Amino acid sequence: METRSVKKKRLLGEIYASFSCGEDRISDLPDAVLHHILFFLPIKSIARLSVLSKRWRHLWHAFPDLDFTTISVVPPSSSLLWSGYNSTSKISLNGRYNKKLHANWTSAGGADFIDQVLSLREKNSGIRVLRFRANLSFSRLNALIRGAVKHNVQELDVEVSTNDYFNFPRSAINSDSLRVFKLKSKYPGFRLPPSSIMKNGFKNLFSLSLSCVIMYEQPSLHDLFTGTSFPLLKKLNLDGCSGLMYLHVSCRVLEELILENCFQLEHLDITGPKLERLSVKSCFDSYTSGTEVKIIGPSLKKIVWSNNTITDQSCLENLTCLVEALVGFFVLLEDLGAMKLRSVNDFLSGLSHSHSLVLENQSVEILSKNNHLAGISLRPFTKLRSLELHTGFHKHNIPGLANLFRSSPATNTLILNITNEHNIQRRKWNRDLWQWSNSGEERFWESQSNAMNSFLQHLKVVKIHGFSECESDVSLVKFLLKHGKVLQEMFLCAAELSKSRDSLHREKIKSQIMGFSKASCNAKIVFN
Repeated sequence: METRSVKKKRLLGEIYASFSCGEDRISDLPDAVLHHILFFLPIKSIARLSVLSKRWRHLWHAFPDLDFTTISVVPPSSSLLWSGYNSTSKISLNGRYNKKLHANWTSAGGADFIDQVLSLREKNSGIRVLRFRANLSFSRLNALIRGAVKHNVQELDVEVSTNDYFNFPRSAINSDSLRVFKLKSKYPGFRLPPSSIMKNGFKNLFSLSLSCVIMYEQPSLHDLFTGTSFPLLKKLNLDGCSGLMYLHVSCRVLEELILENCFQLEHLDITGPKLERLSVKSCFDSYTSGTEVKIIGPSLKKIVWSNNTITDQSCLENLTCLVEALVGFFVLLEDLGAMKLRSVNDFLSGLSHSHSLVLENQSVEILSKNNHLAGISLRPFTKLRSLELHTGFHKHNIPGLANLFRSSPATNTLILNITNEHNIQRRKWNRDLWQWSNSGEERFWESQSNAMNSFLQHLKVVKIHGFSECESDVSLVKFLLKHGKVLQEMFLCAAELSKSRDSLHREKIKSQIMGFSKASCNAKIVFN
């Protein structure tokens, strides 16, 4: 397969070769075709090609995809855009190194060069994409975006660093051509204009991504993405919104919502009739009481809920189209009370229509604590086919596992990822491994066989990563082999500590598991 780098070299070679052979057939191609070819080249190479002829200078002045993030060296000045680079690839003017232009590029992140490129564009040449990363002032940023808007820019992807916070560039709000807008700021961030101004603009925007937004003392922005605002918005990404405590999202045609690093969030209310993908990571205030999440998504197909503080209340309704769900909570287990335990139960029960469920670290531990303190059972996952669990598996987590197995009556694939940080502790319990004829953990699993009958009658594939020879692992393996009547394959991938153990000891364990399997079922056992 041809790599992007090889493709760039080949395209440049073919273009230069067409001139050197005296027969320039490439230049006769339509503008749209040549623009498509140039799209695969870095912008400095496109600028360099403008020296070939007036035809290629026109192509450069009308080129619609301006990605300045591909510039890794200081670019030429405007007078050099069609006279080529010098041998050292530094800014030069009339063949001499220009310290002033070099300093401008370094301090302003190439803003001068971008200005010059925009100023030389032909009047009726539209910009399809403008992408740049820069260290510049707010006024300079506004000027660049105004220039792009004048050329009917369709996609703006901007990452800026300033000495102080700045205001959202209003010139982009009323653009009729803008379809995709990404604005990322490094510390300290930027402020949004009043909700009324934002809601009256962006009538044709399909995708919006905002990163490092300052929202303190701006309550009107909490319901910015509701009602008739952003009528065509399909994708929304909010990252690092400082001061955001309440967020209500109900855009009518929104299909994807990504929310990350909103640590002060207390209330999240999402209602999306067409929402298909939802990702929420590292959000919610862990020091405030009364936190709440509410999600209504009849079209939701995938949800990622990772490293979020447990809210006091959870309400997930009408997620009947859900296919994939990944869930992970951040919590100190000793701080868990009955309210948060019930909230976890309500959250997971709201995912009961999912076909695939992944539970990250602490979820199994929380369910075990839930089972012990609250005695709450999960709503059955009647459509679940694949269940993947990440856990520091030990005897204290067995109630949580049992709860999940009982609630997964139609699951055919079970994946258990045992985290490494618990393996040292687990190794201490490996005493007289094969001397138990009826250990406490084995008796517990046997007591659950009737309640798990449907789960055991559907389970076909089991994968255990981080398998160790301790009681918890072996007891579960023996139970599944004994009662999994349709079990076809079991993969046991040893933990690092287990791999380093005496090979003779490991072979003995493999032999005994294989023997137990032959006596119980016809499952294929694979050790790795």
